[in-house]
Amino acid sequence: MENFTISTAESCTGGLVASRLTDFAGASNYFKGGIVAYTNEIKKSVLKVTTLDEFGAVSSQTALEMAKNVREILKTTFGISTTGVAGPSTSENKAVGTVFIAIAGENLSEVREFHFKGSRSEIKFQAADEAFKLLMEHTI
Repeated sequence: MENFTISTAESCTGGLVASRLTDFAGASNYFKGGIVAYTNEIKKSVLKVTTLDEFGAVSSQTALEMAKNVREILKTTFGISTTGVAGPSTSENKAVGTVFIAIAGENLSEVREFHFKGSRSEIKFQAADEAFKLLMEHTI
């Protein structure tokens, strides 16, 4: 696919997906911007997410709405979102994280659920990696 644009709506990855998208030369040709909505307040007020009260922040419904809404707000071909939690800690001092990653396009709505293990940082990087994989599946 050529001539597409991307926007991100991130919670648990804290802007890591957007940051990594800008690591590539020419990123401004396809990456328009991102919104880090770490709190529910920002998810509601900036991203206009309406599913939080019913389904919570860590849900497929919220992830998909975040992806759809950031796409609309920033007027891009694709919106991709991450929402989840990296905890609680296990006896090995590692966290178990549940993360939902969604992608939305004109005729596309897909959400995937992941369960990662590792430190908070490791979980964030694993989630960003999976977001890239999902994006590449629909753009390459």
